[in-house]
Amino acid sequence: MAICDLVLPCRDEAPALEALLPRIPAEFAVIVADNGSTDDTATVARRLGARVVTEHQPGYGAAVAAGIGAATAEYLAVMDGDGSFDPDDLLPLLAEVTAGRAEMAVGRRRPVRRGVWPWHARLGNRLVLAWLRRRAALTVHDIAPIRVCRLADLEGLRVTDRRFGYPVELLQKATRAGWRIAEHDVAYHPRAEGTRSKVSGSVRGTVRAARDFARVLSEGERAA
Repeated sequence: MAICDLVLPCRDEAPALEALLPRIPAEFAVIVADNGSTDDTATVARRLGARVVTEHQPGYGAAVAAGIGAATAEYLAVMDGDGSFDPDDLLPLLAEVTAGRAEMAVGRRRPVRRGVWPWHARLGNRLVLAWLRRRAALTVHDIAPIRVCRLADLEGLRVTDRRFGYPVELLQKATRAGWRIAEHDVAYHPRAEGTRSKVSGSVRGTVRAARDFARVLSEGERAA
């Protein structure tokens, strides 16, 4: 029986969902947040039993927020819908939160082979995390690409970014709110064939994400 809603922010991820959705553990009820797909993402998701919410405003944070708005379970998970993560890796994260050992549990990407995580994306991740560790006493080593927490706790943080800066703002606010954050290694696989990353798929995408990260960090610094 599902005890946790799982939000999958998606844009043109139909090929990935075909393989991914049948592998989701029974503890999770899937909400696909369709962020302007031009392929069969919504059709595939519904056929395989997921709820679908449509968010026309472009941006990772906008898609995640739409999924959160549709969530009703006590616990909430977020994971990319591109096939790069093993959904079984959600279970240890959920256990950390349900057992009361952490307010949020996150994954730390461990590429399964060379080339899975491009250098420009790794560099951007490293720079942002270094800033957060120095300014906000953050203890984790990745920008929460896969995560679990209580829905009510997340709503209380009032994360407002609707672009790529969403996970950075989330970590920043969670750390300053005194959340205990548990981190587990998770396997990081190549994206499903027929899909392409909006961030790490190109240097241009990474630069665009870096600008969003910098803006969120600057705003957080002023608000502190």
